[in-house]
Amino acid sequence: MIDGGSLDYAQARVHARQGRRADDATWQRVETTRDYAALLAVLRPSALGPWISGLAAPADARQIEAVLRAHWRATVTETVAWMPPGWQPALAWCALLPELPLLQHLARGGAAPVWLAADPVWRPLAAALPAERAAVLAAGPAAALAAAWSAPDTLPQAWWAEWLRRLPAAAARAASTTGTADGDDGLGSLVDLLRAHGRDFAAAPPGPAGLLRRTLQGRLVRLLHRVALQPAVAFIHLALCALDFERLRGELLVRALFPRAGAA
Repeated sequence: MIDGGSLDYAQARVHARQGRRADDATWQRVETTRDYAALLAVLRPSALGPWISGLAAPADARQIEAVLRAHWRATVTETVAWMPPGWQPALAWCALLPELPLLQHLARGGAAPVWLAADPVWRPLAAALPAERAAVLAAGPAAALAAAWSAPDTLPQAWWAEWLRRLPAAAARAASTTGTADGDDGLGSLVDLLRAHGRDFAAAPPGPAGLLRRTLQGRLVRLLHRVALQPAVAFIHLALCALDFERLRGELLVRALFPRAGAA
């Protein structure tokens, strides 16, 4: 991690990256390509190409998990380096967000996925016996989550509490207050937006949730343009990257695990 960037630099890099995000035409080609090898061929020259660097045919779900999670961590690390030092700890903590369901599974005594044994972050947790996992977690980079290990449903709340602790004090107050005013620096608005999405997602009937995610994406893009030169731009950028990460992971895994189903 470098000593720190600046808001001007972060703003420029975020908008450069967001300007190269996959458009609707690219996602349509992704969704209508049924074969895994053909999908990789579609993805490589597209804006999503960097996310699949390291993947090869034939399909391998373990490889997909390892490669995409590594690219997500690299995206977070890159974004951290753009920002002033005071914002770096909270941004770095965002690298753990996609891992919360995995940690909940392990906390409930579930078996460690095979790919976890080769993961540079979670290898010690994969090797530990279920009774040892809380202690192993407490000794690693996610130590702030260890106290919630015995109550897996509370792991997201533990992540949130640590994220607030890592923010500058004024930003933590704004982020922890619901119903923020239109004139805030954007971080409180981002939190409100994500909370509203979580409520809508939880209340939605079972089935595809593409419409909810597209709605969230549109709101994030509008917020990004409204809070120029504010620290929130880096967090909004990661939220938009996370949507792409989640969507791409689903497209790849469905073809790896259910090759006959394809895009259906």
